[in-house]
Amino acid sequence: MLDKILILDFGSQVTQLIARRIRELNVYCEIHPYDLSDKLIKKFSPKGIILSGGPNSAYEENTYLAPEIIFSLNIPILGICYGMQTMALQLGGKVEGSGKREFGYAEIYDCKSTLLEGLRDGNQHDQDFMQVWMSHGDKVSQLPQGFEVIASTPSCPIAAMADVKRNFYGTQFHPEVTHTPQGLEIFRRFVISVCKCQQTWTMPNYATDAINAIKEQVKNDKVILALSGGVDSSVAATLIDKAIGKNLICIFVDNGLLRHNEAAQVMQTYQEHMGLNIIKIDAQDKFYQELHGITDPEQKRKIIGRLFIEIFEQESKKIPDAKWLAQGTIYPDVIESAGSGTKKAHNIKSHHNVGGLPASLKLKLLEPLRELFKDEVRKLGINLGLPESMIYRHPFPGPGLGVRILGEVTPKFVTLLQKADDIFIQELHLSGYYAKVSQAFVVFLPIKSVGVMGDGRTYDYVVSLRAVETTDFMTASVANLPFELITKVANRIINEVPGINRVVYDISGKPPATIEWE
Repeated sequence: MLDKILILDFGSQVTQLIARRIRELNVYCEIHPYDLSDKLIKKFSPKGIILSGGPNSAYEENTYLAPEIIFSLNIPILGICYGMQTMALQLGGKVEGSGKREFGYAEIYDCKSTLLEGLRDGNQHDQDFMQVWMSHGDKVSQLPQGFEVIASTPSCPIAAMADVKRNFYGTQFHPEVTHTPQGLEIFRRFVISVCKCQQTWTMPNYATDAINAIKEQVKNDKVILALSGGVDSSVAATLIDKAIGKNLICIFVDNGLLRHNEAAQVMQTYQEHMGLNIIKIDAQDKFYQELHGITDPEQKRKIIGRLFIEIFEQESKKIPDAKWLAQGTIYPDVIESAGSGTKKAHNIKSHHNVGGLPASLKLKLLEPLRELFKDEVRKLGINLGLPESMIYRHPFPGPGLGVRILGEVTPKFVTLLQKADDIFIQELHLSGYYAKVSQAFVVFLPIKSVGVMGDGRTYDYVVSLRAVETTDFMTASVANLPFELITKVANRIINEVPGINRVVYDISGKPPATIEWE
């Protein structure tokens, strides 16, 4: 039986990182809302529970509380930030507003217990310390009975606490973020040493289990899959193909919002080289017509998503015995669309492949990657034999260039963006920087600026280059591309793409910006 960790989410913006760290340890975990029912907690049967951070104060009236049942299940618990505070309060301790808030870098001292003992990042004033990342305005001021202090800072005497007898732990800092260098080791100690989880969550094991599960679930039914050419749908298609073979019918929609020459490349790669059963639908005119005059990004996403569903509904009627619609939905899609049920999650943007299907679509939903993060999908793809050039391709949004063109989407704007983006990607490959950045693309801006070409005045459009480095796509920093590379790309775009006379480079990080502009 697979050992599992349950993460109860109190609304932290970095809860997803907790799950990623646990998965890195080859242990399965899931994120659920803080008020998960007692019945579902018991059904999940976790080996340990982690309480996330959150924006609330634990001492406020009507604040969020952890389910009381978790403290009587005789399993380890780790509370992080708000999770530590609500655990302390619910078990008889006290929490109060801190006279000095801590946000960002901090150093904790006197590290003890199985969780923290021996971890250090440096020495100051003849005392070892560990570097951590704090984000709190409240603090535990009195420990519950049975707890002891296992780390402190000058302004936060109870920076971490433990009831070793019951295996209850709390950290005021955030071990899940990369700014806490020893964070993964802290999770390893909690999950492996304290919770005694077996590290059996691996992609070879997952592939075997997933293929068997698909066979059992689908049986002899036909499955339609939305093939986009991206990593997620490619891996999903390969996985399902290994389970049911020709009963998988892939539908590739050319919506006119793909990258340069991508439609032809997709058909050649998947049909000729992978032997998948593919139906190609040319729907460019339909998408352009529906998007005419639409400038709001959320509305564009919803239109594109709706059209995809309508097209699959129409196509399903032409396929005898089609009973399933497969999608490459992955776990971050579910979480970011607030699909996990977490009440404090903010819906930053809609995903066209998340949120269920209309009742009129007579197909059941098959999402074999729904439990996986992007890095796990890539590992699975390599395990299934897909080429690295396909697996390590930069992410591409579901709505395609529809959300990389700010404002209205027109065929002219799409063509300009495709050409500019293709030049940028070419030069990244030639320079060796494509594999060094996590995601790179061009954004089309619907504004014109004055320029000079030859002896003439131009008044043409502007594009922005975007390249970021990230390990988890929850946070990102701008890629430090050589200035010579950026200027070469800009010169090529301006010279080779009539209609664009200015190129800028986006130097925003995430946060405060998002990686995509829309």
